[in-house]
Amino acid sequence: MTDPTNPATSGHAAVNLAAKLASFDELWAQRTVADVNDYEVKLAKLHGEFVWHRHDDTDELFFVISGRLTIQLRDGDVVLGPGELFVVPKGAEHCPRADEETAVLLLEPAGTSNTGSAPGPRTKLPLRL
Repeated sequence: MTDPTNPATSGHAAVNLAAKLASFDELWAQRTVADVNDYEVKLAKLHGEFVWHRHDDTDELFFVISGRLTIQLRDGDVVLGPGELFVVPKGAEHCPRADEETAVLLLEPAGTSNTGSAPGPRTKLPLRL
């Protein structure tokens, strides 16, 4: 029986980011862990350099959980450590780079392609965990 006051039976439960991150190993593949209105909250593990791309219709939020992430922009780099975030403005060409394995949380509109304006072999829509 569903009890709305019991998270185990009501469908309401906290999202454990560490457990979700431990459930996959693939690099640069986003995993959707929650929805906020028309946005997806996604996790990804990054290592190496991605591709230069832009998102013409949306900003993109990167929040570093562990590791270090460099968001390369055409006019300079933004380096993020654990607990730091950066919002890439819509239309800004960028290339994420992680010199060590890095776990990030991303926030973008549902259905946003990870490679934006540069589709190719690394293009993937997020899987839902």
